[in-house]
Amino acid sequence: MTEQKKITRRHFFAGLGAVAAAGTAVTLTTPVSGLVGQAAEEPANEPEGKGYRLTEHIRRYYRTTTL
Repeated sequence: MTEQKKITRRHFFAGLGAVAAAGTAVTLTTPVSGLVGQAAEEPANEPEGKGYRLTEHIRRYYRTTTL
């Protein structure tokens, strides 16, 4: 009878970490073509007041939340 390799918990989590790191590297190196021209577009007239305003800070946050 042949001896089967037993996967230990340590090897499983090491492999899982390697796959997660590879997925993160691919995600970070892939260019996002849909967001290239959006940063230059400014609304013509933004109303003054205490309401919601789409600022560069908020746009940067939105870019970090896309997958």
